[in-house]
Amino acid sequence: MSETIPFNRAAIEGTELDYIQATLQSGHTSSSGEFARRAGTILQQVTGAEEVLLTTSCTAALELSGMLLDLQPGDAVVVPSFTFTTTALAFARQGARILFCDIEPRTLGLDPAHLASLLDDSVRAVVPVHYAGIACDMGAVSEVLADRPNIAVIEDNAHGLFGRWRNQPLGSLGRFATLSFHETKNIVCGEGGALLLNEARDVDRARVLYDKGTNRRAFHLGQVDKYSWQDTGSSFGLSDTLAAYLFGQLEQRAPIQAKRQKLFDFYADALAPQAERLELRLPVVPAGAESAHHMFYLLVRDQQTRDRVLQDMRAAGVQPTFHYVPLHSSEAGRRFAARPTKCPVTDDVSGRLLRLPFFNNLKADDAQRVVDTLVRVLEGQPK
Repeated sequence: MSETIPFNRAAIEGTELDYIQATLQSGHTSSSGEFARRAGTILQQVTGAEEVLLTTSCTAALELSGMLLDLQPGDAVVVPSFTFTTTALAFARQGARILFCDIEPRTLGLDPAHLASLLDDSVRAVVPVHYAGIACDMGAVSEVLADRPNIAVIEDNAHGLFGRWRNQPLGSLGRFATLSFHETKNIVCGEGGALLLNEARDVDRARVLYDKGTNRRAFHLGQVDKYSWQDTGSSFGLSDTLAAYLFGQLEQRAPIQAKRQKLFDFYADALAPQAERLELRLPVVPAGAESAHHMFYLLVRDQQTRDRVLQDMRAAGVQPTFHYVPLHSSEAGRRFAARPTKCPVTDDVSGRLLRLPFFNNLKADDAQRVVDTLVRVLEGQPK
């Protein structure tokens, strides 16, 4: 029997192991080390951010952005219902109420029309998610927010590093943006993230909150003779051992992205001619957007079909998977919501979406097997 094709498999791409060993030999394995500096420099070059703070996760970066906004009970934050739990949790745990926004059916990003209907004076932030590394309609989102300058845009760019919108890097379009380096992402370090600061006004305070509420950075720069407690904060820094892993991956960003684009294009070219017959909808990359090639998803006819496809493909040794369960109708979502909202597109998409195996070193023969298995299952042929 053929070997099972997993949904994801992280890979060593270059000199990551050498860099990890170097941190262990250096004696500096905690945060704010040399590899963190190097990785941060690359991320600044890629995104154009004023400052990059490496964090233990994308969740931690979202939490830090909320702390920088001084969110208070009674404040509201708009997030899509179709996202990972921590897009909402990061702000709910700071006392904010959550307004769940529906997605639009093409990019699966925030629906600007629904967003406009949710806004009131309590809203402090809007969190667009660039699903699958494809930009949501940031032009329309910006128009909705044009007369509300006090609302911060926080891009949840966990999927979107290296994606672009109107020739601007995803992650550069809001006051803050967050990145993920979880093992399922394009660039990985096991667990890790980053907060991108796009406005100079936030940099100094962000460094204090990042360093456990202290002015430790000013001390290391020789600006004060000792550091002390200055503000709220937490321990957000990424271990330099993981930063070394991250830096090694970032050095290989061009070949990594080339592999992912090649796989994305293979799936698209193989399935597009059969999409109508098989009742499939492939990812849509709108004009002006450049995909980060984070994943390849499909929408099938209905949830019953989706569940059958998942079951039968897994039985055949191929492991696709579903994705987000709507947050607006979850137990915690109802508890933390500012008010009930209806998200019919989210409900529909969540039940019909599946993701194909997608990772840097998926072999061409295995990618063909994924396609053949999918087509055979959809046609109702024997396994």
